[in-house]
Amino acid sequence: MAISKKSNKKIWYKLDLSAIVYPTLQRKDFSSVYRLSVVLKETIDPDILQKAVDIALRRFPTYKVAIRKGLFWRYLESNERPGPFVQPDIKNPCMPMPFKANNRYLIRIYYHECRIALEAHHSLGDGSGGMYVLQTITAVYLRLLGHSISTGGFVLDVDSPPDPEELEDAYMRYANAQVRPPRPGEKAYRVRGTKEPFYTLNIIDGIMSVKQVMGVAAKYNATITEYLNSVLLYALLQKQSHDWHPKLRPVKIAMPVNLRRFFPSKTLRNFITMVYPSIDPRLGEYTFDEIVIHVRNYMRYYINEKFLRGDITTNASTQRNPLIRVVPLFIKDYTVRLFYTKVQDRNSSAGLTNMGALKTPEDMKPYIERFDIYMGQPFSSRTNCAIVSFDDTLTINFASSIIEADVERYFFRKLVQDGIHVKIESNR
Repeated sequence: MAISKKSNKKIWYKLDLSAIVYPTLQRKDFSSVYRLSVVLKETIDPDILQKAVDIALRRFPTYKVAIRKGLFWRYLESNERPGPFVQPDIKNPCMPMPFKANNRYLIRIYYHECRIALEAHHSLGDGSGGMYVLQTITAVYLRLLGHSISTGGFVLDVDSPPDPEELEDAYMRYANAQVRPPRPGEKAYRVRGTKEPFYTLNIIDGIMSVKQVMGVAAKYNATITEYLNSVLLYALLQKQSHDWHPKLRPVKIAMPVNLRRFFPSKTLRNFITMVYPSIDPRLGEYTFDEIVIHVRNYMRYYINEKFLRGDITTNASTQRNPLIRVVPLFIKDYTVRLFYTKVQDRNSSAGLTNMGALKTPEDMKPYIERFDIYMGQPFSSRTNCAIVSFDDTLTINFASSIIEADVERYFFRKLVQDGIHVKIESNR
């Protein structure tokens, strides 16, 4: 009897500092879902993929969970229901993820021709955590096909127990600065557009050479991230100049920074913070070279251990407040949703994330064509841009829920003008 009780005992995890916000923003037409996918060189066998998912997911206890609601906080609870089940891919990815659907799993696995796609709710973790899940599933899948695939990089050993550090809320370990920097509050330019029908997500992919982009960025004395941020700001400025508007506003990009680069952690949960590169056209007309210089200086000034630790501490201060801890969940939800809608969501014109160059075990490389990443459906009318590279293939994935693609057109036009050859794919 005692054994039975022990085996039925549920393991639960507190939501990490970032994850607390995502369920609060959930609504019928919006869910904080991102997508990672890998394109292999052979057609996917769905039966073998299902076996790979069943084997690999046991290695990720914080992804094999359901979300539950308490009186004061939500939490993640271990989920032993059947699933998640692999399914044929759909035209419009990153659809809202109701918490009670899909046997309460917060991940979905899709396949189409040579592609395996993982969609995950952001309350589980960020793109880095999700990439460990996707690459480990892919490695197990290739092994089941008879290939010899090593562990390493984003491929974890499915036969070893999770490192306790993989499960931690790393924010709380590093939220120890002696000052809490204030938040920038001015409203940013908002892209106006015609809302697409319910559940429609427009995807535009640009595929190009890493070496070519790196060479162009070097001409501007910039990194790839600095250069592509500058191109997106340039596109947003062009969009605003062609719009009707009562007055000009700053254009800002919400860019997540992977904190693992600055603070040692193996966590597979969320461990990012946001920075906001921006240009204020009210100060005058900027040339593209001036935009690059401004972005480069901003990045190198703000993206460092000192500023990021202060930002983490500011974020953690609310959760540590003993009065807020005892406020009922429905009041917390109302307050967070109101703040996000009225302040946070208006603080940026677009989103941009760069996962950088992905590493895989050497013996896994020959089977992979490329990776894609989508930030998912924007909360409001704007576009989200995600960048990832593998070997010499750099992919820029735009996702938006409006009909107009002006920002994307200005963006890719600038790359072509700079001499970069771009192959475009879309679900439109």
